[in-house]
Parts: sequence; C-alpha cells; structure tokens
Amino acid sequence: MSARVDVLGVGFDRVHLAAAAERILRRLDADERTFVITANPEFVMLARRDETVAQIAREAQLVVADGSGVVAASRLLGDGLPRVPGRLLVDALVPHLAQRRSPIFFLGAGPGVAERAAAELRRRARGLAVAGVHAGSAEPEDDAVSVARIRDSGAQVLFVAYGMPKQERWIARNLSALPAVRLAIGVGGVFDQLAGVQKVPPAVFHAVGLEWLWRLAREPRRWRRQRVLPVFALLVLRRRLFGR
Repeated sequence: MSARVDVLGVGFDRVHLAAAAERILRRLDADERTFVITANPEFVMLARRDETVAQIAREAQLVVADGSGVVAASRLLGDGLPRVPGRLLVDALVPHLAQRRSPIFFLGAGPGVAERAAAELRRRARGLAVAGVHAGSAEPEDDAVSVARIRDSGAQVLFVAYGMPKQERWIARNLSALPAVRLAIGVGGVFDQLAGVQKVPPAVFHAVGLEWLWRLAREPRRWRRQRVLPVFALLVLRRRLFGR
C-alpha cells in the first residue's frame, strides 16, 4: 500500500472511487475490520486543532478525499488525489454488499430518515440485507442503547449519519464494542439524500466540484461551517510556497 498523501497534516489514501470500493470489499472478504473516513477541508481544519480527530484519522484504515477542496489542495501541493464522494462510495458498495448478503445497520439522521434510506437502497439493490435502523444520538451518554441494538442485530456493516466529526467520533468510540462489524463508514448527509429529505446536487455541480456551493445556496446556515475554507486555502498556498 502506498504512503498516504499529506494535506495539512491529514493523510489521504491515493485511491479513486472504484479502487476504494475494491479495497473495502477485499478487506471485508478477508474478515479485516475497516473504518472509512470521507474527509473534506472542514475535517482537515478540525484535525489541525483537535488532536483526538487527528488521531482518529491516523488510525482509520481508509481516508478518502470527499471534498473538491482537498483534491485541489493535493494537486497544488504536488501529489494529486482523486475525489471519492461518500455518496458515490455508498452507491458503489451497496450492490456488492447485497450480493454478499452482508447485513447493514443504518444509524443516525432524523426520526424515520434511516428507515426511508434503507428502503430506498433495498429498492435499488435486490437482496440487500438490512440488519436494523436507529436514529439514536451522537452523544456519548446514548452510546449504550445504540451499541446494544447494533450488536443484537448481527450487522457486519455500519453506516453512521451524524455528520462530521460526530460520526467519526462515534465510530472511534464504539467500534471495539461491536466485534461483528467489519466495515464502518461515516456517511454524512447520505441518508437524507436517499430519503428525499435533501436533493442530490445536479450532475453539472458534481462534475466541476461545486457541490458545496449548491448545498450552501440551498442551506445558507452552512456558511458557519465553511468559514474555515478561506483559511484552508491560505494554509495550502503557504505550504506550497514555503513548505512545512
């Protein structure tokens, strides 16, 4: 396996979408546990100021570049990464998980959303095994209930939709208590998109890497999260000009 590409202190695996899915499935077939992080510039900036998040990223078995900002930064820094959006990674994995009859647990999102998301994926992938669904909570005091439900379900795959970085913290905190789970992925807003709560960005926005702008136009409150983007860009430029 090649060394990770460093983007402001976070290491990303140099894999495109198909290769990421293939690596995950190969590890699943080998009964190797895999924690996947789909990271964007906001995650990178958080990891710079929160050592716990940085450690989670270092210990994850696969870290892929979800945001177009990470891809642009890696190219500017001389070691370009392919983009692997979490939404498309889920789409790529689900047919294979259905063929393998790997039971999936859907954790997170709002009330009823995980159920609708699971139903939509079952419609798309015949034979998909849904082990269970639970909105739950990302707060540590609620972990015991969610962990018990997942453990009792017999799930081998866990999709967690609490948003970044709550979902990554949840997985890092609880995965060791779920011995049957071999694959865990933080999927952000994927449940909302599958359930129709949020619209999927038009293909043209995806093609030019401006899905973030489309979401910001529809959800102006996101600007608070995206205030770090200019700082991210300036730090990347400084790294390009002056090195570490």
